[in-house]
Amino acid sequence: MKTVILCGGRGTRLSEHGNALPKALVRIGDEPIIVHLMRLYAHYGLMDFVLCLGFLSDQIREYFVTNSNEWNVEAVETGLDTNTGGRIKLIEKHLGDDKEFCVTYGDGLANIDIAELLNFHRSHGKIATLTAVHPVSSFGLVNIAENGAVTHFEEKPVLKDWINGGFFVFDRKIFEYLDSDSVLEREPLERLANENELMAFRHHGFWKCMDTYKDQLEFNELWSADPVWKVW
Repeated sequence: MKTVILCGGRGTRLSEHGNALPKALVRIGDEPIIVHLMRLYAHYGLMDFVLCLGFLSDQIREYFVTNSNEWNVEAVETGLDTNTGGRIKLIEKHLGDDKEFCVTYGDGLANIDIAELLNFHRSHGKIATLTAVHPVSSFGLVNIAENGAVTHFEEKPVLKDWINGGFFVFDRKIFEYLDSDSVLEREPLERLANENELMAFRHHGFWKCMDTYKDQLEFNELWSADPVWKVW
């Protein structure tokens, strides 16, 4: 079973790092974020990876050529500005005979139990599973009484709402919902939801994406103090 990693986008909010380095190679500790992600999947026995490349793809290729690892890694050019669904569509032939496969974003980490995720996907028989997570607020919250008095502050609490955290599992039928211009998170997933072919695996543990330079700093602080996503 293969794991497809979307790592072709531009890290436009990562300051100078996003201009000179693909986001997938931005380091947490001594290794790029994509290696942390691959170690998570490998911990659960998934050793075959297909990388959807785009922006600064040569650097990602070079990294896996010069750094030996125990995994099977296939790097596929999927275009500089191709949308997420279009990138997945382009790797269809690289899946071999696999009837199901994992997909995730190359900039998000979690302490998700991949075995439980796969069991959940196989139990419901639908085409697609996404992992739903509770995001952490970007801002501290102010709690206000009815008379306007500030009662207390909450420093960036975990929100009660669910968002798409990636860590998908797809049946091969997903390709019937994709074309070269698809944005996965829009029409394909919306259509799957309307047809009752999309399920959500609720993950209550750690999840964080590296969207900004501040996120990179926070990841590195966690790595030094408590790398919650390190299950391997």
